[in-house]
Amino acid sequence: MKIGFIGTGVMGAAIAKHLLQAGNELTVFNRTKSKTDELVAAGATWAPTPKKVAEQSEVVFSMVGFPQDVEEVYFGAYGIFAGSQKGTILIDMTTSKPALAQKIAEYGQQREIGVLDAPVSGGDVGAKNATLTVMVGGQEETYRQVEPLFEKISKKVTLFGPAGAGQHAKMANQIMIAGTMTGLTETLLYTKAAGLDPKKVLEALSAGGAQNWSLSNYGPRILDDDYAPGFFSRHFLKDLRIALEEADRMGLDLPATANAKRLYEVMVDVYDLGDQGTQGLINTYTQVEKEQK
Repeated sequence: MKIGFIGTGVMGAAIAKHLLQAGNELTVFNRTKSKTDELVAAGATWAPTPKKVAEQSEVVFSMVGFPQDVEEVYFGAYGIFAGSQKGTILIDMTTSKPALAQKIAEYGQQREIGVLDAPVSGGDVGAKNATLTVMVGGQEETYRQVEPLFEKISKKVTLFGPAGAGQHAKMANQIMIAGTMTGLTETLLYTKAAGLDPKKVLEALSAGGAQNWSLSNYGPRILDDDYAPGFFSRHFLKDLRIALEEADRMGLDLPATANAKRLYEVMVDVYDLGDQGTQGLINTYTQVEKEQK
């Protein structure tokens, strides 16, 4: 199958690699061209614009940073829709706004182009190991056509409903992650203050009721002072803002998620740590502690 992939960052490059290794023809684009070098060396073809990617592809995946990036990648003069033909299937894996996913789907439907919103969870580890969770919104007929591709990159893929439903499911995911990340951070701070061995604490908690993905995957990184982004904290803050906007629209009050957003705002907007992974939240606490001394 001829596949296009737009956005070969930390996770996108790993996902695209699995699709290439599955025997598909792959055309790639990234704003920073060098981030496609490894894929090109493995057999992919580079294209200079999203439009050119779409012109050469039966299925186009996109995975970019922010809703405004999605808007430009799809609707720009050199965007995906400018190069897509009737029968093409477009899959946006960016975590974005449900309303934008619906807009893209409606535009595609008018042109007989299939559209799915399919954000993922699992971070860089899940992308590299093809163990992602994929949350899909869109028409079932379109989903069934590309389900085998999702199976090449994930351990769990679920169609939740029409356009935008995948994004809503991802918001639910991020609300949960917000709680586990703040819990992990404060657990390690408490452990340090109590004079406990943090490695022993992580091992013990991982075997009990406190076990969770953040604890297992990010706890050891924090102990190793590894704040490289498996998922950028600035992107996570974007997700929390979208989740709270949607909650407000539905009349929901989510105070714990709002507090997590506030903490990540301090991390990203005050301490300029947005390029660290989400585990870098602990540096916000330590920075505040330093300033108070």
